[in-house]
Amino acid sequence: MSLKLTTSLSQRLVLTPQLRQRIEMLQMTSLELGDLIQQQLLENPVLEEVPTQEEARELAEKILDHLASADADTPFDQVTADVAEPGSPSTNGSGETEASAGLASAAESEYEVSATAVSSEEGTGEETYADEPARDSFEEIDFGREFQDYLDPGYKTQEIEYKEDAPTFEQFLTRPPSLADHLEWQLHMSPIETDVCDAAICVIGNLNADGRLNATNEEIAAMGPWTVEVVEQARQVVMRLDPVGCGARDVKECLLVQLEVRGENDRLAAKLISDNFADLQQHKLPHLSKQIGVDVDTLLAELQFIRTLDPYPGRRYSADEPILITPEIYIEKLDENDDEYIIYFADDGSPRLRVSQQYQHMLSQGGVSNETKSFIREKMRSAVDLLRNIEHRRQTIYKVVESIVQRQKDFLDHGVQYIKPMMLKDIAEDIGMHLSTVSRVVNRKYAHTPQGVIELRRFFTEGMLNEDGEEISTRIIKLKIKKLIEEEDSHNPITDDQVVKILAKDGIRLSRRTVAKYRDQMQIPGSRERRAVV
Repeated sequence: MSLKLTTSLSQRLVLTPQLRQRIEMLQMTSLELGDLIQQQLLENPVLEEVPTQEEARELAEKILDHLASADADTPFDQVTADVAEPGSPSTNGSGETEASAGLASAAESEYEVSATAVSSEEGTGEETYADEPARDSFEEIDFGREFQDYLDPGYKTQEIEYKEDAPTFEQFLTRPPSLADHLEWQLHMSPIETDVCDAAICVIGNLNADGRLNATNEEIAAMGPWTVEVVEQARQVVMRLDPVGCGARDVKECLLVQLEVRGENDRLAAKLISDNFADLQQHKLPHLSKQIGVDVDTLLAELQFIRTLDPYPGRRYSADEPILITPEIYIEKLDENDDEYIIYFADDGSPRLRVSQQYQHMLSQGGVSNETKSFIREKMRSAVDLLRNIEHRRQTIYKVVESIVQRQKDFLDHGVQYIKPMMLKDIAEDIGMHLSTVSRVVNRKYAHTPQGVIELRRFFTEGMLNEDGEEISTRIIKLKIKKLIEEEDSHNPITDDQVVKILAKDGIRLSRRTVAKYRDQMQIPGSRERRAVV
């Protein structure tokens, strides 16, 4: 064996930091993008926030007030320079402010920075009024409002005083108690032994969202210094806490414990659950009547009583918290008689960015060390890459949504019954982008449409051909199945075979297994479970 050096030529794909950032920003939501912008503002000193529209309006009001009080012969440029404050948005010839300028033009013109030098711009108009004395910011403090809790209150009536900055009632609200919190609170109030209490806490920690215990007693005993008998004793204690049945391993045990707590151990319902639970689930009442020698009416009464029990007691404490959905893009019509839709982005409150002019001047000025210039150039490249990636994200989202609108106009006009089959690859071919790019764009992004706030991914559905050769969306087929089930006779529910025959009359050929699959996806039970009890 020997060591030697060899050279080889290879080609591989390398993701640059700029390209990686561009890919990550495509799949970000507007809230995540806002967090990224705030982080970049803190890390990159070259970036600065463009003043908001409110500050621009205040500047315009100052200009108008000064024009009203100034001499008529005073040039307008001089008035603008006098009124402009440090950091305020400058105006262009058309009266638009930098705050209202689009991000696209900013990335193309204002943010163009070369690797060696950056063109400097003129001053920002930092002059102030010559005749106006400098005001001390300390004099602007409202002591009565800010320090009223620390001053001598004197005599006050018992009337409730309104405080503008007082916290709202919502700030005192807390999250609802979870299932584990509720059970542990009851457990600590129960007079049980210490080792049983510790094992019961471990049992509670292993419950799922339904209140079921999937771990065995041996597995729980291995988590602490308990025996299998102590774990079983702790499990029995947990099952009798509120809600009753948490800690059971299956539905049968959960229902039997609830009957025991209610004092209904000797009732026929307990025997049906323990001995004939499978037949009871399949609603085989005539078979049960012959098997146990009880008439059908009595079985119906017991079945109604069993339905008052809760097979999933933990769900009432495991409800998912509502998620705030903010539409990132709006799809609207200016005129109802017009067929064209307009697409625009929502104002999500994210700051508008630009490159600081102060650092641009530092590159062109002398007396700055090479190390400082190198640092500024690196930060400027990072800032320009961020601005270009933000604009690329907006343009890509716009192209994808524009292609979706062109294909789904009937859905936007008339509703979900007119949605057309559409795949991600169709949009990718329309806009000339890769399939993965379209997938990142439509992920977790919502659009405000005439049909409500809809996730972009919901526009994409599979389809099948009917007898006329037309492609129909599977979502429409599911809606037809759901409508047939909703209009059925509850005492004589429609079966999957009957659904197949009805759809065949409309030219939709499906198998019974496909109908059953679509029904399960919509979480609709079978015909036996849907049959109403008289």
